[in-house]
Amino acid sequence: MLRPRIIPCLLIHNKGLYKTVNFKNHKYVGDPLNAVKIFNEKEVDELFVLDIDATVEQRSPDFSLIENLAAECRMPFCYGGGVTSVEQAKKIIELGAEKVAISSSVVDNLSFVKDLSVSIGSQSVVVVLDVKKKQGLFKKGHEIFTHNGQKKAKVDLLSLVESLNQLNIGELVINSIDNDGKMNGYDMDLAEKIRSHIDVPLTILGGAGSIRDIELLISKFEIIGASAGSLFVFKGKYRAVLINYPTREEKEKLLLS
Repeated sequence: MLRPRIIPCLLIHNKGLYKTVNFKNHKYVGDPLNAVKIFNEKEVDELFVLDIDATVEQRSPDFSLIENLAAECRMPFCYGGGVTSVEQAKKIIELGAEKVAISSSVVDNLSFVKDLSVSIGSQSVVVVLDVKKKQGLFKKGHEIFTHNGQKKAKVDLLSLVESLNQLNIGELVINSIDNDGKMNGYDMDLAEKIRSHIDVPLTILGGAGSIRDIELLISKFEIIGASAGSLFVFKGKYRAVLINYPTREEKEKLLLS
């Protein structure tokens, strides 16, 4: 039976754990392996680990890091960053990750999704789309960006979403660049628009600043993934670094409310 999921998202930059605001202003928050150990103790549902340098630097995934993460993780985890081939995805799964996230490679070549699904199973294929509101007084909707928000994709968001839905991917993650690190709440209108166009599992990332934000997302969409970065690595108005996650009791209350 499918249930809502609460998913910390860890961003890897310069081999460390960082947090961003609008994909900029990188702030170091610690060692990723130490964070994983703490999240183990807190019994998180699952974990996203995204290497935000790999595609920009045109390099392969950090297989050594993936292997170390898999050895530490006691929860399912998804790894993304620099995946451009079936062979790379297969190795990531073999090293112990449950899912592989792809982004720019999908925008450039939709058939890559089919190839991955055949190789590692559609349930293990996660597509992450980084989106931003269109700029201009009379422009509406969102655009897709790749390469850590640096490159605008020449593809319509909803058209791509519908194509991915037909390919029956394992999961679609919509990451709001506008809301990234702001901790002012999810873009609920964007989530609703995407949800109305797909049947596959959906996760929303970008903007969560409180458990209440997660509660609002789950209460409206029910079976959905609520992912966050800042919420689970910062504490208080001064954003002191503190790895945190809802207790089992808090989570059960949240998911059943």
